[in-house]
Amino acid sequence: MPQLATSPLLHDYGFQDALTGGWTPIKNIKDPHVIEIAKFAINEYKKKSKGNLKLEEVEKGETQVVSGINYKLVLQAKDETADNSYEAVVWEKAWLKFRKLTFFTLVRG
Repeated sequence: MPQLATSPLLHDYGFQDALTGGWTPIKNIKDPHVIEIAKFAINEYKKKSKGNLKLEEVEKGETQVVSGINYKLVLQAKDETADNSYEAVVWEKAWLKFRKLTFFTLVRG
């Protein structure tokens, strides 16, 4: 049986174990692509909520290989009154230039 080659995309982001379908921690949450996904999540939320959130940082994240990649990120974001943590899930199919915010909520601490 032929072995699957490790995708450079999966390897670059530390997703070696991602092919199992479970959630895998993102090793480098400061990676420019992860930041781009976080900014996308904030911008999509702002479009729907008419809010004024600004991304401060990505606190942690995980990925899941599906038909594309799900990014589950915990984001620190600021609006006019407070800093809060939010959990966002973005589904990306990079080869189709497709992204969709599928979940966004305030994290209660």
